[in-house]
Amino acid sequence: MVQKAKILLVDDRPENLLALEAILSALDQTLVRASSGEEALKALLTDDFAVILLDVQMPGMDGFETAAHIKRRERTRDIPIIFLTAINHGPHHTFRGYAAGAVDYISKPFDPWVLRAKVSVFVELYMKNCQLREQAALLRLQLEGGGHGSGEAKEPAGLLAELSARLAAVEEQAEALSKQLDDESADAAAVATAAHLERKLTGLRRALDALEPGAGAGSPTLPSQS
Repeated sequence: MVQKAKILLVDDRPENLLALEAILSALDQTLVRASSGEEALKALLTDDFAVILLDVQMPGMDGFETAAHIKRRERTRDIPIIFLTAINHGPHHTFRGYAAGAVDYISKPFDPWVLRAKVSVFVELYMKNCQLREQAALLRLQLEGGGHGSGEAKEPAGLLAELSARLAAVEEQAEALSKQLDDESADAAAVATAAHLERKLTGLRRALDALEPGAGAGSPTLPSQS
């Protein structure tokens, strides 16, 4: 069973959180509420999130301050942040949102279809990254531990074939996602994340190819999981 991605919704108004849940429920992912910046930071200490929807205007720690804390933490700095705001003070206000690390800045009232589409892109990228990390971890386990602790050990040729098939499935899905993003309206951050995912897939494919019989001596270099 594929684990659902978590989406963090941050807003001090319960009615806004309820509206966001209604819009994003169709994505069938896990929606986590936070009614303040402090509560959001606490949730980020223990859980991994695909994307954060962050209200700008909140009492106490506002959205800009919350985003700054998120980007300073190594664990959370790469999580995409979409700012939601009911105010618009012109280009300077928007620039401040992007400078704080947001991948998008949406003014209320927003189109529910557009918001859902934007969030779904980052959820899909997150799921592909999770799949890639699992394949890299499996390859490391087999290389370093020789298959111990995972049940009956597989023959090297059979293991390589299984890993190659799993990787091919992820490669196919990543290619399809890249094609979806290949237009002028796609978010630059989403395109960059997809490109990074493709580079990691290429590195893992090269590592597997290096293990094939006759590929040459030496240990393959596995791609980073970051």
